[in-house]
Amino acid sequence: MLPHWEETPADLGAATREIKAALRERIAASGRTVEEVFAVVERRVDKAVGEIVEARKQGPVWPEIEYADIAAGTVPPAQVALLKKRGCLVVRGHFERPQALQWDRDIVEYVESNNFFEDYRGPGDDFFGSVGSKPEIYPIYWSPAQMRARQSERMATVQSFLNHRWKFESAGTRWFDPDRDSMYPDRIRRRPEGADSAGLGTHLDPGTLDLWMTRAYQQAFRHLFDGHVERYDPWDAAHRTSGPQYPGTTMCSAFRTFQGWTALSDMDHDQGVLHTVPIPEAMAYLMLRPLLPDVPDDDMCGVTVNQVFPAGHKWHAPLMEALSGIPDVKAGDSVWWHCDMIHSVAPVEAQKGWGNVMYIPAAPWCPRNEAYAASVREAFRKGESPSDFPAEHYEREWPNRFREEDLNEIGRRGLGLT
Repeated sequence: MLPHWEETPADLGAATREIKAALRERIAASGRTVEEVFAVVERRVDKAVGEIVEARKQGPVWPEIEYADIAAGTVPPAQVALLKKRGCLVVRGHFERPQALQWDRDIVEYVESNNFFEDYRGPGDDFFGSVGSKPEIYPIYWSPAQMRARQSERMATVQSFLNHRWKFESAGTRWFDPDRDSMYPDRIRRRPEGADSAGLGTHLDPGTLDLWMTRAYQQAFRHLFDGHVERYDPWDAAHRTSGPQYPGTTMCSAFRTFQGWTALSDMDHDQGVLHTVPIPEAMAYLMLRPLLPDVPDDDMCGVTVNQVFPAGHKWHAPLMEALSGIPDVKAGDSVWWHCDMIHSVAPVEAQKGWGNVMYIPAAPWCPRNEAYAASVREAFRKGESPSDFPAEHYEREWPNRFREEDLNEIGRRGLGLT
């Protein structure tokens, strides 16, 4: 039995040394060394990186799928296979372009009618505060535009399609309901034309030290640490949907199969857009890398609590070669990437055109998300910031925010009201 902590240990350094020793011992019990196990992952990653570098010479490496094909169930098998291989996609025409542009205007009217810019107190967290423009990330959650997108049939259709890419049943357990989203409310980004933005560095969002140190994640990543790394499947949801994350300023209480955003403006691929390392199984590299002997025993390659999971050239240089940006997108397209994937936002100077998105992931109904839904319901009813986000609470007194009586059946199910 591996040591585990369901809350952040008081002495992180000692806990790190203890868990690394235990993980090395567990791998050794299989008859393989850490170096042998890591070499398997390294060969797979190197092959995938090489393929991506070559494919990038021909154009964007991101799969692109038409919403109409998703809705009709006619997505070509080759595109589904590429989605599983790359772990990301652009959904073309997810919403009609006029609808997306109208939502963008509605958000502006919503914040201006409530004097948001006069009352804005600055970034609520250091991470998104680094992007530069003021504000770029709006801590707004309950606008009618956001809520109508979240509870729309078109959004539910895409979320279900994405959830079904995962293995959600095994060993007699149904880990999540692929056809019911738990509505994880997130913010919006509006970057104005001509803006300079520092972007966001390469990082991951699924957790921090809890990925190694909590019982549920030790089970989720069991094949990485039992010496049978060939069995690891980044699309297997087993044990991911019930375990906690350590409390902190960058946590995500929900399990998201895919992170995502919906474009509210047209954006060119070279204007400070999202990049990912489109290799879902690269998580195996990230999880095993700290166990190699060149990493200090009290260090997890820079991963710690209260900061995002960093990825970069110091410890993960081969992966950085595969960092690839999205293609040009139009208002109404949506962009999605596997929850474990390294991603970043490129910097930009004097941006051409607006760069506006609303963040809406796929977060299927499961025990972990059902528990978080209770706090989301309270935040919704009070117009407060959800508990995963800085407690800014701009919308408490805004009279035109979305109300409970405006929810449809999809929205009620997403908030656990049915």
